[in-house]
Amino acid sequence: MAGAKRIKTNYPGVFFIESVHELTKKIEKVYYVRFRKNGKLVEEKVGRQYRDDMTPAKASKLRAMKIDGDIPTNDEARVAQKAAKEAEHAKWTVGKIWDEYLRQRGEVTKSLRSDINRYNKYLKDQFENYETEELRTIEIDRLRSDLLKKLSPQSTKHVLALLKRIVNFSIKKGLCHAPDPRLLHFEMPKVDNTKTESMTQEQLKAFWRALDEEVDQNAASLLRLALATGMRRGALFALKWEDIDFEERFITLRGEAAKKRKTEKIPMAQLTYDILRQIDQVESEYVFPGHDGSMRTEFVRIARRVRDKAGLPKDFRPLHGLRHTFASLLASSGKVDLYTLQKLLSHGSPQMTQRYAHLADESLRRAASVADDVLGGGD
Repeated sequence: MAGAKRIKTNYPGVFFIESVHELTKKIEKVYYVRFRKNGKLVEEKVGRQYRDDMTPAKASKLRAMKIDGDIPTNDEARVAQKAAKEAEHAKWTVGKIWDEYLRQRGEVTKSLRSDINRYNKYLKDQFENYETEELRTIEIDRLRSDLLKKLSPQSTKHVLALLKRIVNFSIKKGLCHAPDPRLLHFEMPKVDNTKTESMTQEQLKAFWRALDEEVDQNAASLLRLALATGMRRGALFALKWEDIDFEERFITLRGEAAKKRKTEKIPMAQLTYDILRQIDQVESEYVFPGHDGSMRTEFVRIARRVRDKAGLPKDFRPLHGLRHTFASLLASSGKVDLYTLQKLLSHGSPQMTQRYAHLADESLRRAASVADDVLGGGD
């Protein structure tokens, strides 16, 4: 407005300047108001004659409303808008908390990749703009109900547990206040975790034969090692030659690849020793590397091919089933107590090993029957 001629109107504090319309190129009036508010002189544009349909009367009315505080001045509106943007930026939504959670987790492990997939597929669209304090039990219940229509109870539980973990992370890091437990509760679906898989002696023999007939004997050794040690899928994939101590006969399960994120050691029995010694070492630090020498990420086709060749049921999980077979056979042998089995399986708690207790109990009953024969006397 510098240099433009100010033209007064019949309304106090209202004036205009003449300007060229952007489209019609005609002269139009641009109205301004001038007043004092809180001791400060305010002068600002309120609208153009044609584009905004502004008149002196309308400008005068806007001036009065700005003085009375019914509407903000332009400066007040800008300050409020900036404050709103800053408040929005400072708001810790589920999406922002998730980004921070990923940043602090660092290396993307197999379990974290699974969480990323769960978040993107089942949580992002619905919850990313929520603040954790805005979450309510009814929304968690609806999410659980929707998920159970398309996922198993276990998979549904994983998704709900991830959302709960995000909430707890925000509380732990001081990003949000803890939600009122009366308003937010996570009810998890009931999951039957007692399913175990094992093989009969005939199935076990057929499985060993199928392994011996497999073309890729290095890959077959991964399955042999899974059966001989009960190692988890992730531990097998992450196993490096440096983790194997042939002299002391121990295998190190590194914390970064372990389910509990804790480094542990398991003993190397003779069968395990022989399996590892038969593996051809290639130019890779991994015992069972992928095609390019990096850590393997899948083993489905080979495992299923051996399973089918051995005549095992279709619902026998190729790797997890071998872990259950290892545990079941040791528990039912009567020679391994549950505490030792817990350590061999690197279970985080005795409760996880308890699923094999009935097999150990059966072994005890057989031992007791021997006592009957020995101590019961004769006719």
